[in-house]
Amino acid sequence: MKFHQHHNLSSYFFIVIFLGLTACAGLSGNGDQAESNEKMPVEEIQAQDELQKFSSQLAKDGIPSGWNFYRLAPYKKNTIYRLENYQGRTVLSANAKMSASGLAVKLRPRTAQYLWLQWDWKAVGAIPGADNSQRQNDDAPLRIMVAFDGNKSKLSLKDKMAFEMANLLSGQEMPYATLMYVWSGKSPINTVIESAHTSRIKMIVVDSGWENIGVWRKHSRDLSADYKMAYGENPGDVIGIALLTDTDNTNSETRAIYGDIELIRKSTKP
Repeated sequence: MKFHQHHNLSSYFFIVIFLGLTACAGLSGNGDQAESNEKMPVEEIQAQDELQKFSSQLAKDGIPSGWNFYRLAPYKKNTIYRLENYQGRTVLSANAKMSASGLAVKLRPRTAQYLWLQWDWKAVGAIPGADNSQRQNDDAPLRIMVAFDGNKSKLSLKDKMAFEMANLLSGQEMPYATLMYVWSGKSPINTVIESAHTSRIKMIVVDSGWENIGVWRKHSRDLSADYKMAYGENPGDVIGIALLTDTDNTNSETRAIYGDIELIRKSTKP
């Protein structure tokens, strides 16, 4: 297993916003994704029992039902997300042009034991300069994040300081830990990329390179096993899911497709 240090400040602010589980007022639910850079008020997102499938909804502009828009930073352009009919089903398309913003769902806590994350996605356009191990090139056509609760009292001083900064910036507390599943430009599959800002944010590469551009990729991940692999301890409760398509660091453009994202409870491992 390869480990890399990850120093991207913009990704750190993204985690602050997502893990604080806040949304821009007027942009949650079915709101639009205007390119305004004005500072907007923040409102608390209500926790949900389930993730709403994209395939169960009608094609439309704006945010899918059950999901909430989040902005990485006021000065960044927004990635445009919309539900569209694609190959016989409704999917979520992401169009990024030197932009970075995403969608998130706050979940009522549930144990991670025997909980699997299943999804399929397709990268339609490559980001040739993307390299998730380098802060200045840390972009990805597709990312899915899972937030976990835990005992914050045992965090290191560095992580406690990072959490305090997150609280100051967002007005919300960060969760204990996050796994980020990513389609990486260059890092090999199963590489774990650790944030330099806090040890509580780690990426796991599940697709790598551009030879599979235009091909549906289906994934099924054991959240408990992945958490143990990345953090070396048992996970706490799962409390949130988010996604992100970003091209702001490489100043590039891409298009990507997300299929349904599901949390599946299995009584035993297959």
